[in-house]
Amino acid sequence: MYEDKKIVCKDCGEEFVWTAGEQEFYATKGLTNAPVRCPKCRKAKKARMNNQQ
Repeated sequence: MYEDKKIVCKDCGEEFVWTAGEQEFYATKGLTNAPVRCPKCRKAKKARMNNQQ
């Protein structure tokens, strides 16, 4: 049902793969949008947001 997808990160511009397993996990959590940031940039953004609080 799910297939690996290549996505370009909106922050760094690097291409990353959103695996079929990750897509299935997102679906089980009710998330419908694909990620827009690579795992490295997601982690960096999360750290920035935690530091602002």
